[in-house]
Amino acid sequence: MRTGRRLSVCAARTGYTATGAAGDPPPRIEVVEARIIAPMGARSTAAYFEIRNTGSSPDTLQYADSPDLGISIIRRTVRRTGTGRTEPAWAVDVPAGGTVRMTPGGLGVVILDPPALKPGQSVRYNLWFRYSGRVGVRVPVTASPS
Repeated sequence: MRTGRRLSVCAARTGYTATGAAGDPPPRIEVVEARIIAPMGARSTAAYFEIRNTGSSPDTLQYADSPDLGISIIRRTVRRTGTGRTEPAWAVDVPAGGTVRMTPGGLGVVILDPPALKPGQSVRYNLWFRYSGRVGVRVPVTASPS
């Protein structure tokens, strides 16, 4: 048991060193608010997260997924000439000591072809970061985006 733990710590240190961030204090990622909007018969729905980095180094959200749902894509609403459209956000920087808030009409995670979800239910979700790796959370399903 102790050998397995030692190997996982060693692997984590090796991964952190391989990123070029060795010597820097690590980021500390927390997901403090999360919600998925119940689909209501739509072909897609959205999930929103509030991500805090209480560490002294920045990190980058690279993608999100759920073993309970279909395809998830991080999207950002971009406004050009008065109209808004969404486009993929390939990476989302989370500054050291900073917070990223996903909101309707801004940054969010689109869930394609979601299963039937009901308010009050919760779903497993993974947020994957460049340095922190996987941060798993349980996300409640709500009836509205607010």
